[in-house]
Amino acid sequence: MKQGESLPRSAFLLAFDLRKERLPQRRELGCLLRAAALAELLLAGNLADESGKARPLTAPAAEPGSLRAVVWEQISASPPRSWRRWVQKDHGKAVGIVRDELAAARMIRVERRRVLLFPVERITPRKAYLSRRLAERVGRAIRGGQPVGRLDVDVRVLAALATAAKLATVVPSWRELRQRQDRIQQLWAPVEPIAAALRKSVEEARSASSAG
Repeated sequence: MKQGESLPRSAFLLAFDLRKERLPQRRELGCLLRAAALAELLLAGNLADESGKARPLTAPAAEPGSLRAVVWEQISASPPRSWRRWVQKDHGKAVGIVRDELAAARMIRVERRRVLLFPVERITPRKAYLSRRLAERVGRAIRGGQPVGRLDVDVRVLAALATAAKLATVVPSWRELRQRQDRIQQLWAPVEPIAAALRKSVEEARSASSAG
């Protein structure tokens, strides 16, 4: 991960399945990206957890128009609400914001066309090795390559969010996840309310999708 790279951008690249050449379902991806932005704000001291709700403290030095700035503006202008509310809100717009940032930075290629009058978007990484390398680092963090306390903060948080979202690119089998519950709880610790909200949001999205 590059120095200064945002967690939402890294989460987007991490979520891309190089083998299947696709991203997760849009609602799941949007929730993951917003959770990453919330984690940045929480870890930087811009937000605090207050009885399961996000409370704004100090404004971040965020680039205008970035997902972190958008999320901060929403929270700071609203009465206290649950983390799940902020993970789920405007999830589709979150995908667009981060996608456009990565496209402008020439990290991804976005191709648009129409199929039977419906717009279709194809996204591919320009530097697939970055997604692969990031997935390897996050996968090792989940599986226990080194003590949690020695992990880079960004890798630890991405690992926490990836397990919460059951991200197919890095998360092991369900059986292996159950065997590593103690480590996963350690990974979650700095961003626990956000990870818990993300897990519930993704579960809701998958239930709604399977229900048709």
